[in-house]
Amino acid sequence: MTSLNPIERCALIDLTDVPRVGFRGVDAAAWLGERGYVLPEAPNRAVLCEDGTLVARLSQTEYFLLGSLADRGQRIADEEAGWALGEQRNYLLPRQDSHAWLQLSGRHVAEVMAKLCGVDLRAEAFPVGSVAQTSVARLNGIVINAGTAELPRFHLLFDRASLAYFQAALLDAMGEFGGVPVSIDNLLD
Repeated sequence: MTSLNPIERCALIDLTDVPRVGFRGVDAAAWLGERGYVLPEAPNRAVLCEDGTLVARLSQTEYFLLGSLADRGQRIADEEAGWALGEQRNYLLPRQDSHAWLQLSGRHVAEVMAKLCGVDLRAEAFPVGSVAQTSVARLNGIVINAGTAELPRFHLLFDRASLAYFQAALLDAMGEFGGVPVSIDNLLD
């Protein structure tokens, strides 16, 4: 029997320093499409773009973009820096200071989350590409299933001021599965 590395078993990675941003408005989809983003067809869905950017659709007219690790979120940072209010009804929603971002990965993600969240996040009920806007560890949060067949993983977005509390709650829930915090550098190897 081979030993799984922490990312495959149960790992928590802090991605809070990777850029992320939101856009909302009836013209947001057209604006994002013009910039080459692939968009989910329905709310509470997410898609991975070719460059590694993850686009989550939170409502009919609101999108949350998570920067790619390949460029450390530079494309998203540039979108935010270059955005200007124009004729289109597309409004910038800065998320760098409002939302912390953690990635929970490994074969035990659903079991860990069952301890902290009332939503069924098992693969059969919450397939890849699903988005849940719910309560996690008594905080409002967004859970995105961004896993693959090889590596289950959830992106967790929540109030940035609660980062220390939320990390501690997750690490406690991960304890019985041998879960550990790991560096973002482990994802870039």
